[in-house]
Amino acid sequence: MNDEAKDKQAQDAEAEEKPKRRRRARAKSEGEAAEAKAEAGTKRPRRPRAKAKAEEPAPEEAKAEEAKAEEPEAADEPAETPKPSPRRRGDTDVPATPALVRAQAKYVRTSARKARLVCDHIRGRTVEEARAILALTPRSVARDWSKLLESAVANAEHNHELVGDELRIKDAHADEGPTLKRYRPRAMGRATRIRKRTTHLSITLTPKETV
Repeated sequence: MNDEAKDKQAQDAEAEEKPKRRRRARAKSEGEAAEAKAEAGTKRPRRPRAKAKAEEPAPEEAKAEEAKAEEPEAADEPAETPKPSPRRRGDTDVPATPALVRAQAKYVRTSARKARLVCDHIRGRTVEEARAILALTPRSVARDWSKLLESAVANAEHNHELVGDELRIKDAHADEGPTLKRYRPRAMGRATRIRKRTTHLSITLTPKETV
């Protein structure tokens, strides 16, 4: 064969191979495009951030929606029973507490023991009886008890609008107060302590019917 015939055969073979390569390249490109489309279909398309923020509900709207959603559940619950109103002093159903009138005298210059000997006689007595007993008691502390009794009666009449003659002594007691300490000279240069005791007197009055 001549060289020209060989060249023609080589050119013809190359011409046949070129369309095959092009077909293969086209097939590959078409397969890759199909795969890319499938992947794009499976993935969620991204939204721009500005649009996503605009679509989200405002916090106030979200709270209103939550409240609406909770309303039917709250309606199913039983209604709370109303609490009873507090009672007042003017109500007739409430028993009235007995009025107690107190008076107190502090730092009375006598011992608590001597004061108790007198208050034991007037405890539980009416005001009239206590006045008579204190007027006839031969002890100096009876004068202090008489002053305290009149002070308690005045408190009852002016502060509580009670009648003094209709009251009774519910309680009367004497408590020890501070002791004043003094010294007295004695023989051979010694000193003896002198205790000047004090007491706190207190008295409580109440109407006769409550005792």
